[in-house]
Amino acid sequence: MIELRGLTKRYGEKLAVDDLTFTVRPGVVTGFLGPNGAGKSTTMRMLLGLDSPTAGDVRIDGKHYDHLQEPLNHIGALLEAKSVHGGRSAYNHLLCLAQSNGIPDRRVDEVLEMVGLSAVARKRPKGFSLGMGQRLGIAGALLGDPQVLMFDEPVNGLDPEGIHWIRTLMLHLAREGRTIFVSSHLMSEMALTAEHLVVIGQGKLMADTSMAQFIRENSRTYVRVRSPEAERMREVFLAEGYQPVQGEDGALEIETVENGQAAARIGELAAREGLVLHELSTQRASLEEAFMRLTAETVEYHAHAENGAAPASPVPGANVPPGEGPAGPGHTPGVGPAPGAGPAPGTGWGEGWDDPQKGKGR
Repeated sequence: MIELRGLTKRYGEKLAVDDLTFTVRPGVVTGFLGPNGAGKSTTMRMLLGLDSPTAGDVRIDGKHYDHLQEPLNHIGALLEAKSVHGGRSAYNHLLCLAQSNGIPDRRVDEVLEMVGLSAVARKRPKGFSLGMGQRLGIAGALLGDPQVLMFDEPVNGLDPEGIHWIRTLMLHLAREGRTIFVSSHLMSEMALTAEHLVVIGQGKLMADTSMAQFIRENSRTYVRVRSPEAERMREVFLAEGYQPVQGEDGALEIETVENGQAAARIGELAAREGLVLHELSTQRASLEEAFMRLTAETVEYHAHAENGAAPASPVPGANVPPGEGPAGPGHTPGVGPAPGAGPAPGTGWGEGWDDPQKGKGR
């Protein structure tokens, strides 16, 4: 179990994590979501003792990380897969971790086999692809067979087989009663893996609820109905107290409370009135749509339109104030530059490379 109580972290004037309180319970996969710069990585670093909180407390099975004897036997974590010694082989990298935590040497071969790296165990990871590096990081997290596992973007760089494997692994480990805490920006994958969600924005807790409840509370569910007798259909629905809204292709959309019965009732009503239906379907929002709706006002880094093109994201939100961007004093470690950020035109590296006059003296 992971417990956070009033966890706060400030970098100068930047409040990266703001009074977070929640519990990650065993037996389920808990997803950790938030826009870029929301404070997810900072929270995970404090959990592992890599950053010290300004205020508050975080414990793993009732203990602070630095009080755990041989911590890899209690918690395994993947934060940055490439944080390995490039001169050591994959096997020796894991062997060093094992020996420093009282883990038998044979466990190294077991986890290498588990993640599919046995064939390259004696090779140096500096030559590994992104996906192979990710598998090595996952092997390190699994090394001590811990009861608590924490992954930051675990499917980054994995091929479809690898993504299916890590998803199945996390679900299996949760069914064994372990605590699984995973952060990812891939909403489609999170929707298939997580059963519970913790969502933060600008360092504050925004949601701590089940996947189903989160989508239900932060999205629109409606029944879509299409008929060649559109006008009569509208009159029938209005007479029954429904408030149909015109949709695409001449269809009507009727918002409902999600209980699985609305479409059946509307279908029965149409049959009773002798209406021919070409479509009757319940439309539910995806996790991505629900997430975007909840966090719209907390997105810190936005892409902007150029030359009249549509912006990369239509979600409204405040612009980053001067001096608060990734290069400013409020930069949170581990957060990259804002999408589209870069030097002004005419000032960037390589500008004027084809001008002989500009090239002189360089």
